[in-house]
Amino acid sequence: MDSIRFDENGLVPCVMQDARTGEILTLAYMNEEALTRTRETGEIHFWSRSRNELWHKGATSGNTMKVQALRVDCDSDALVALVDPAGPACHTGERSCFHVGDVDPQPGEAIAALERTIAERKAAGDDDGSSYTAQLLADPAFIGEKVEEEAEEVVRAAREESDERLREEAADVLYHLAVLLAARGLSYTDAFQELNARRR
Repeated sequence: MDSIRFDENGLVPCVMQDARTGEILTLAYMNEEALTRTRETGEIHFWSRSRNELWHKGATSGNTMKVQALRVDCDSDALVALVDPAGPACHTGERSCFHVGDVDPQPGEAIAALERTIAERKAAGDDDGSSYTAQLLADPAFIGEKVEEEAEEVVRAAREESDERLREEAADVLYHLAVLLAARGLSYTDAFQELNARRR
């Protein structure tokens, strides 16, 4: 961090990225004091260019960002903060400040979007019987059976069917596994952490 090159105004851009999902949340600027406070407290601090003052993200709204890692780019003139957000990053209430423009979901965003939808279904329950996800969540044994069934179907598709069918069956496995994990209070992040631990 001692090698960071602040610009002529004493600032460096910092991109906030969700440490669990990889989603980009916002971009703001840090001066040396903001960076020091971020490292000391473990929560994101910025320099507000509009208010010309130090800004603790979420101090008013409660939508803080707990820092999991800070990374410096190869030129030492930009940062990425991998964070655990306590709420929306954007002052509009959107999860990310980047919610304008080409916002069609991209493949890398699918798992995070799926897990948020499952969490919403879990919280809402299934009062009218219309949510397949909520029905699965209410019957953990059935979710396990569905994961087994879908795993068999993906193997069959790999052996006997087209690439399109394999893609469809793989999506079914990923969906049902996400529901199974959610039923236990887990997520793909827990599995990803296990994979990372095995690389050490």
